[in-house]
Amino acid sequence: MEWTGARYADQPTVEVATWIAAPPGRVWELVSDVTRMPEMSAELLSARWADGVTGPAVGARFVGRSRHAQLGEWETTSTVVACDPGREFAWAVGDPALPSALWRFGLRPDGDGTDLSQWMRMGPGRSGLSFAIDAMPDKEQKIVFVRLREFERSMSATLAQVKRRAEA
Repeated sequence: MEWTGARYADQPTVEVATWIAAPPGRVWELVSDVTRMPEMSAELLSARWADGVTGPAVGARFVGRSRHAQLGEWETTSTVVACDPGREFAWAVGDPALPSALWRFGLRPDGDGTDLSQWMRMGPGRSGLSFAIDAMPDKEQKIVFVRLREFERSMSATLAQVKRRAEA
């Protein structure tokens, strides 16, 4: 990831991708099961469907608990905003109209496998990162850049785990 000088209000994004030797349906089973995501993520400790929901659907909500060495531990409620089996799974963190982040897995058949991407956008709503920016406004661009790089590394590791499990 290259330095962009982005600020939080710019709603910066990061995306990683990989090719998986498994059909989209198999990959979909893994990326759309939020309860299994903690097994594949270094930061996400737990995730559970809310409101009696047991699986992905547009409007379904889930609660995730995360931990970061500098930011501490926190819990968020997310809402599924796209759910197209075998193609796309996306969720908004916090208020879907003003999320603190938007996350998406994109799947595309490619030969005997699947091109899988994970994308995220910061903001526009406030997040835990906003408190660090409030405390050090002169370092906002660096704070955003460092967090985007952390996301990029974490997302790459998550996709590697999805790939390993899908191809097993």
